[in-house]
Amino acid sequence: MTSLFRSAFAEVISPFLRRPPQLQVAALCYRDRKNGREVMLVTSSKGRWILPKGWPVDGLGAAEAAIQEAWEEGGVQKATTNPEAIGSYSSLKQFNSGATANCETSVYTARVFKLANDYPEADRRKRRWVSPQVAAEMVTDDGLRDILLEFCD
Repeated sequence: MTSLFRSAFAEVISPFLRRPPQLQVAALCYRDRKNGREVMLVTSSKGRWILPKGWPVDGLGAAEAAIQEAWEEGGVQKATTNPEAIGSYSSLKQFNSGATANCETSVYTARVFKLANDYPEADRRKRRWVSPQVAAEMVTDDGLRDILLEFCD
């Protein structure tokens, strides 16, 4: 009986409990300076350094949704983006309720031309411009770190 239950669990119930990762989109905002390229990081709600990111938005392409997040979380007013993602990484999203979700975050480049100091989440987030190498040291997601280091080349 026990082996029958294990078999049923493994073949029938377990696949229902495994959910595919949820899609998020992120903007790798950058600008070119005399001393080289800089990328923008913002703080998460937990205080970690991340790229501006969020959920897809109905009616917007993925790159457009990433730019929308860059506005809301980092004050990016004017930028150009590529509709093709430069990569993606897996992470575990922790909600304020304590629930978690596996996420796959697609990353889109955004060359920034204009920033605002007053933007929707300015009072909740810090914004910082650093080299891609320094950014790679500041983030905690290994996959994001790899994307930032590849962006250096």
